Amino acid sequence: MATEPEAAEPVVPSLVDRYFTRWYKPDVKGKFCEDHCILQHSNRICVITLAESHPVLQSGKTIKSISYQISTNCSRLQNKVSGKFKRGAQFLTELAPLCKIYCSDGEEYTVSSCVRGRLMEVNENILHKPSILQEKPSTEGYIAVVLPKFEESKSITEGLLTQKQYEEVMVKRINSTTATS
Repeated sequence: MATEPEAAEPVVPSLVDRYFTRWYKPDVKGKFCEDHCILQHSNRICVITLAESHPVLQSGKTIKSISYQISTNCSRLQNKVSGKFKRGAQFLTELAPLCKIYCSDGEEYTVSSCVRGRLMEVNENILHKPSILQEKPSTEGYIAVVLPKFEESKSITEGLLTQKQYEEVMVKRINSTTATS
């Protein structure tokens, strides 16, 4: 009696893959490999995360601390949003810094917003447990949530790369680094 080959289990997409579109901003502010990922929901809310290729997620770095204190007068933790029209939210430009990540090797990385809009919330959990930023960057380790203006919700993806375009950039990077070595 012949046994039937077992069918492969169907791959179930993750919550992030199911409900969010991934957009990428490579080399933010001209800094090589400091790539950010923007997860855009169909309701136009954007979740700012680190891309898989970001130096903090590569090369086994240890995060010493994370700070939402941008300057002496500006802390993203002071952002208090209320009401239907999201009063009190800080307005961000594409290059507005969200937080700073300090690594144990002395390196410092600034995470930028990458999209224009109102800052809805910052992830305070990564302040107490910075390792979740590395362990689960697209879910529990997100940086912030930004709500673009309704009129700009279609145009915010201009200047951002799709998953496929980003993968092409990554292949070019790998090829250029192997060619120079």
